Amino acid sequence: MRNNIWKNIGTACRLMWDMDRGLVVYSIVGAIIEATIPFVGIFLSAYVLDGLQTGQTFSKLLSVSLISVSAIFLLTVLKSCFEKLKNIHIDMCGKRYDTLMSIKTITMDYPLVDSPKVNEIRTRINHDNDWGAGFYSFTFLFPWLISCFISTVIAVILLIPLFLNGNLLQDISAIFLLLAFAAVIFFNIWYSSTKRKEQYQLLDDPSLDKSFMGYFLWRPQNYHYGKDIRIFGVKPLIEQKIQRDTDIKQIWIQKLIRNGMESGFSANFFTGLLQIFSYLFVVIRAAAGALTIGNVVQYAGIIYQFSQSLSSAFAAMEEFSVAANRQLSTLEYLNLGDMLKKGTLPVEKRAFCDGGDNEYEIEFRNVSFRYPGSEAYALRNVSIKFRVGERLAVVGMNGSGKTTFIKLLCRLYDPTEGEILLNGIDIRKYDYNEYLSIFSVVFQDFKLFSFSLGQNVAASVDVDEDRARSCLEKAGFGDRLQSLPKGLGTCLYKDFEEDGVEISGGEAQKIALARALYKNAPFIILDEPTAALDPISEYEVYSKFNDIVGDKTAVYISHRLSSCRFCDNIVVFDNGQLVQRGSHDQLLAEQGGKYHELWYAQAQYYVSDTLK
Repeated sequence: MRNNIWKNIGTACRLMWDMDRGLVVYSIVGAIIEATIPFVGIFLSAYVLDGLQTGQTFSKLLSVSLISVSAIFLLTVLKSCFEKLKNIHIDMCGKRYDTLMSIKTITMDYPLVDSPKVNEIRTRINHDNDWGAGFYSFTFLFPWLISCFISTVIAVILLIPLFLNGNLLQDISAIFLLLAFAAVIFFNIWYSSTKRKEQYQLLDDPSLDKSFMGYFLWRPQNYHYGKDIRIFGVKPLIEQKIQRDTDIKQIWIQKLIRNGMESGFSANFFTGLLQIFSYLFVVIRAAAGALTIGNVVQYAGIIYQFSQSLSSAFAAMEEFSVAANRQLSTLEYLNLGDMLKKGTLPVEKRAFCDGGDNEYEIEFRNVSFRYPGSEAYALRNVSIKFRVGERLAVVGMNGSGKTTFIKLLCRLYDPTEGEILLNGIDIRKYDYNEYLSIFSVVFQDFKLFSFSLGQNVAASVDVDEDRARSCLEKAGFGDRLQSLPKGLGTCLYKDFEEDGVEISGGEAQKIALARALYKNAPFIILDEPTAALDPISEYEVYSKFNDIVGDKTAVYISHRLSSCRFCDNIVVFDNGQLVQRGSHDQLLAEQGGKYHELWYAQAQYYVSDTLK
């Protein structure tokens, strides 16, 4: 498919039509105007010469000249207007493309976002868009290609009378010239195809896939990296990586330039020969008395315009085909289908805040799971049931399956085997967005955005300020909120606002907790919610944990077993399996159990040397 030039070009044009039809329309109209202007001047010159030869009156010549010059002026003005409109739409088209790609990323099913297959496609997109290829290129190349094509067609139509009504010598030379036209065109098509394949191979050079230059120079960098670069003296390492990449790409660029020069030389050389043959044919026709002086100038001008347009058309076609070919990775990304089954059943509004009885029950029934592209099970045969209002702690060593358990509960993934039930119904039968609405989660790797504090808490443009303040105070952010100059309107970080506020890891965790509370969902899931908090802030959160969570179900993941004692139930994961369940006292009494092992492994660090 990568070498199917016409199919690729057609696909690229359809994508551009879908992105911005105005760009296509303005490009075509502008190309027609641009292609017409030179021919008006050519015909004016021919008319004036013939008029002078035949004794045409000065007033007649002047009036025709004024009309022609006015037409050229008007066409030039129109060309400028359409050029500006085209450039505006090129910019708009590029923004729509960026928006389309972003929307695809944030709306695709989470298993796809996290899958090796999609990551491989993203890598190809980045590679294909390097060096000006891909969608952005053919928004600029399309108007050029259309202009060259229209100019060539107009020239061919205007040259038709040159081949009519000749004698035997003229007919033979006309046939020879037409054969030369065909030979040059077919040779250029064949040679361009050969060089284009070589260019594909160069652009797909596997040595460029490990490029550091693009990583350091062309992709947006997080300014937080600056501290580590300076403290650890990483500059020489970065320079070495870039220099290595520069050496590789210098050789690659030389090959690419040589390929382009060979292709361009061939097209111009044979088009130049065709131009010489055409001029000779005009001379033959003129010597036979079939052409006037004006005709000679006219056809000479048209032939020159034809040769230039034909040469440019081959160059434009070659570049456009390369850009279209390297857009296939983007189309593959945009055409990715959903993986998760989207049910239709509504989730009952049973939370107290909605006037319900708060009767929600979740059950994992023999659930096993493997991540996409992995043969190893992250969870195996997990069965557990819990109801709204419970405090459930999930503990275990790193990699034991705790976070995977939460991802399945929130239906970011579907089980590989088994099923998860909500009130006795498989969660895959529920409307996907409605099911997500019953969970508030603070993930261990949560993200805040460079928006206002209030919008981060509300996860929305519109903010209930009283509710947001209340949630921030419950999460322990109240004092810091009072010190912010713009309160809830304070922008986090400095990506968009110079007066943006840099927040610490602990403060960010409090804001994330406030965001989970603001959603007011019946299930609240906290994945290491105090990992970045200082001991005093951690104590504050735990001391009023029940007040913070209220009548919600709290699923709490932690490495610190001492922080789980307030939970009704504790489940212990080990190597992807649920190995224990019970209260703190019950589990601690099971000597030889995993919880007992973990508890005393952590407790030894809190025993002072003087007590040993």
